[in-house]
This record gives sequence, structure tokens and C-alpha cells, in this order.
Amino acid sequence: MHEDMPSVTLPSGAEIPVLGIGTWKMGEHPGQRRAEIAALRAAIDHGMRLIDTAEMYGDGASEEVVGEAIAGRRNDVVLVSKVYPWNASRQGTIKACEASLTRLGTDHLDLYLLHWRGEHPLEDTVAAMESLKKAGKIGAWGVSNFDVDDMEELLAVPGGENCAANQVLFNLSRRGIEFDLLPWCQDRGIAVMAYSPIEQGRLLQHPDLIRIAKAYQATPAQLALAFVLERDGVVAIPKTSSVARVEENRGAVDLDISDEDWAVLDAAFPPPTRKQPLEML
Repeated sequence: MHEDMPSVTLPSGAEIPVLGIGTWKMGEHPGQRRAEIAALRAAIDHGMRLIDTAEMYGDGASEEVVGEAIAGRRNDVVLVSKVYPWNASRQGTIKACEASLTRLGTDHLDLYLLHWRGEHPLEDTVAAMESLKKAGKIGAWGVSNFDVDDMEELLAVPGGENCAANQVLFNLSRRGIEFDLLPWCQDRGIAVMAYSPIEQGRLLQHPDLIRIAKAYQATPAQLALAFVLERDGVVAIPKTSSVARVEENRGAVDLDISDEDWAVLDAAFPPPTRKQPLEML
């Protein structure tokens, strides 16, 4: 039996599970569609109800896979998608959202994000997000790949204080946000969504990670996810197209790592001691 899935509360009061599933590259290879849908449905079954996608992924094909996976189960899912920066004008954001909703086979998103900063003024994007929220097309909105200066500029825009989340690269080997961005968001109740929380698997051969994971009868991936989930207000969205990996990821929530072992990982993956440029993949 697993522990209950913890949640993070958005400023609106809506709760999202701390562990979900990402969908980058899903929908790009027709031969993998059945496995992708099975993985998404398994994630829902295991309480990892947060599904993160974007119009960018497979030029909409990822959203179509998600739509098929959640058919008949929309109320079981916390659904997140993202708008391209070049679509993020006032009217462009609304049009992009409508297209995403069509591909997903739903009438609303729980969270809609600006994928990264682009040429359109933040005022226009925020106005569109607020309009979508009032129309019931989205429950909340946020951003992705925004650093502290971007966030401060965003919150100075009319309606910008309603930003609910910031999705950024964060894992054991990419800890730069711990210096400033993470505490900044935590202080304001803005959820941080960690993408690539196991560094696309590149972390998993690290000897200290392997050794400590074995001591807890866990896998390196579970330990890497537990590191991310240890932080208040942080959600992890590892991408996988494997049901077995979904089940493995779910076990990360159950780990209770000692302070001594966290200290070993801090030595192996040192936290930042100064401001670092925001990393992106």
C-alpha cells in the first residue's frame, strides 16, 4: 500500500498532486501510442492525476494522446497545457487555448501556462489568461521558465498577482533555483513545477544515488524524485511511456530519507551558493 498522495494548494485554493506525469515527445511516434496511453491511465490510477502537456509537444500530437487517455475520466485529472510564446498575444492566447481544448477533448484546463517569455507584452498575455479564467476555459494560469526578475515583472502587471505556478527545470544536478527563485515562489504561494526531475535519466548512474537508494530498498529514480518532493510547494512531473516506470515513480512518495543521507547527497550535488542563470531544456 502506498501513502496517500500529498498535494500542493494553488492560490485559488485548488489542490494538485505533488507527483504527476509529463508528456514531452508523446505522440511523435504512432507505434508508441498504445504504451503512452497506458502509462497516462496508470498514472491516473495511482493518484498521479496531474498530466502536463503543451501545444508545442509533437505540434499538438501530445495533447491528442492525452485526450484519448483521459476520455471518460476528465474529472479524475488535473490537466495542464502551455501556450507558445509567439501565440501569447491577447487574441492568440485565447485561440491557442481553444485549439488545445479541442485536441484534449475537454472544455477546460485546470492550469494554463505561458511556455517561456517571448515578444508579446506580459500585459497582453495576462489579460488573455484572465479572460480565459472568467470564461471558465481555465481554472488558473501560470508561467514556465521564468526567473526571479521575470516573476517580479509579471506580478507588477495588472492581474499578474494571480499567477498560480512556475514550471522550471529542477533536479539534483540542476539546483540553481534553490538560491532565489524557489524561496521567492514559496514566499508568495506560487507552486513550482519541476520538469526533468531525474534529468532524463542521466542522474541514475551516480554512485552515491545508487548506494543510498539501495539502503532504502528504493531505486535511484525514486530517490531523485524524493529529493524534489522534499521541497515545500514543489510538484514533480517526470515523463514516461512505461507503466512499470509509472509504478516505480509512485513509490517515491513513500520514501522517508534521513538528514544524514540528504547531507551526503548535498555533498555529491552541492546546492547553489550564489545566483545562477535559470537553466532550461
